[in-house]
Amino acid sequence: MASTDYDVLVDMGFDKERATLAVKKSGGLQGALEWLEETQDKPLEELVRTPAPVQDDDDPNAEPPALGVGEEAHSLVCADCGKKFRSEAQASFHGAKSGHLNFEESTEEIASLTEEEKKAKLAELREKLAAKRSTMSEQDKIDKKKNEDIRKKSTKESQDIKEDLQKKEQIKEAAAKRREKVAEVAAKEKIRAKIAADKEERRLKAEKEKAARDGRAPPVPAAAPPAATTSGPISSKPASAYTETRLRLQTTNGNVQKSFPVDTTLFEVAAALGEESGFQAQSFVQNYPKKIFDQIDFGQTLKELGLVPSASLIVR
Repeated sequence: MASTDYDVLVDMGFDKERATLAVKKSGGLQGALEWLEETQDKPLEELVRTPAPVQDDDDPNAEPPALGVGEEAHSLVCADCGKKFRSEAQASFHGAKSGHLNFEESTEEIASLTEEEKKAKLAELREKLAAKRSTMSEQDKIDKKKNEDIRKKSTKESQDIKEDLQKKEQIKEAAAKRREKVAEVAAKEKIRAKIAADKEERRLKAEKEKAARDGRAPPVPAAAPPAATTSGPISSKPASAYTETRLRLQTTNGNVQKSFPVDTTLFEVAAALGEESGFQAQSFVQNYPKKIFDQIDFGQTLKELGLVPSASLIVR
């Protein structure tokens, strides 16, 4: 009796249990060898629990089912393609898959694989599996790199959004502090003016009472100084009288001249410069008088830093 695929696998040195599973799950010698090669690192218990793959009835290249236990092999030849089969079951399977209908009996017995043929077949299958694994490994590397690039890009975009939000929050906080400071200065100025007015009123009242006791006419209040007009000569204003300052900012990308309100913080100047020229300022340097304004000074206004009515700064 000719050897079955199961016998060939056992003769090649495979365990009987694994050989039985390989024949059942693959349906042919070549498929059984590939299955054994793919599952060589898996325990037998796991393989027993794994369901057998479903055969695709539309695949003409699928292997016919293995010979049953005790089935006697016959030699049949497909007249359409010349392929030989050991049993009628295998020939019927081939006909169902390929659509070939012409089969002939043959007196030629299909010989079992020799030891050299078995080794060559196994080596060929191993080479194919190794090439397949190598291709899958290279594809895995490509996919991994793509995923890493996507992750880095997503991380950078998230970081940029976070930094942008932080800058906007800092600008809002600086503007709020500036408004609070302006309101505080205005409140103090109002209180000082009220105190001065009350003092002047008391002084005039005391002088009137004294003049009445002495029998003199009451003193005339001093007239307010006339408002300055554009027709008269123009005098230089003190720094406290300016509401805007003009800055000349020297960067590695060129010079930028821009006017800002005197209550603008240095942080807002840096933010405006970044939006206009793309240059991220870390500090400002004034040559005369020599001063360096770093991150600690960014919360102060241009007026507080003495950069009114104009200044030239080197941006670093």
